[in-house]
Amino acid sequence: MNENQTYLSLPELKIGTKAMVVKIHTEDEGMLRHLMAMGIIQGVTIVVERRFPSYVVKVGRSRAALDIETARTIYVTQNV
Repeated sequence: MNENQTYLSLPELKIGTKAMVVKIHTEDEGMLRHLMAMGIIQGVTIVVERRFPSYVVKVGRSRAALDIETARTIYVTQNV
């Protein structure tokens, strides 16, 4: 990650925001595997579609629902 660039956690984004995943900050192997299975990996572009009751993000042509704890582990940049 570039030290001079500001990254946001997923919950900081507004609905409709397009962003690129730059980091997933967790030591939980199960969570990492789950995110990878949904296509949420470093370098992928996502769009926030909903924030409540769960976060829904568009990943390519699919959508993924995330709880708040998982959403907090995903860091993004809006410089897509």
